[in-house]
Amino acid sequence: MHLSKATDIALRVLMLAAAKDAQLTVDDLATTMNVPRNHVAKVVQRLQKEGLVTTARGRNGGVSVPPEAKAVSAGHVVRRFEGEDEVVDCERGPCPLHRACLLRGALRTAREAFFASLDTVLLRDLIAPPTGPVLLSLTRE
Repeated sequence: MHLSKATDIALRVLMLAAAKDAQLTVDDLATTMNVPRNHVAKVVQRLQKEGLVTTARGRNGGVSVPPEAKAVSAGHVVRRFEGEDEVVDCERGPCPLHRACLLRGALRTAREAFFASLDTVLLRDLIAPPTGPVLLSLTRE
């Protein structure tokens, strides 16, 4: 399954901010991830609406991950950003195989297995060694 750029950025923002255990600015995150600032800002806004990050404005402001959000699963984040739609849309455009096709069911099963696997991976697992120290080395003091 291919993840959107927004989902990729969301997972990396969460990992960086959770590992740092302190506020990081959107500029710092964008520079660290080599991603346009506007993309990071939009993703951070969505993460805030989901309750996965807190933000503060001003000179000492930034993005941080509240302790309880470290228990969120990667599956939860991916679902929030990707949605849970079918991998293929058999309803759009009349497909001649619609009534007899087994592909849709197979792809649904694969998608469910994908999410089930990601549901076992928590944010706190993603920032544990050996990854955590590497994440910390990427962010400025």
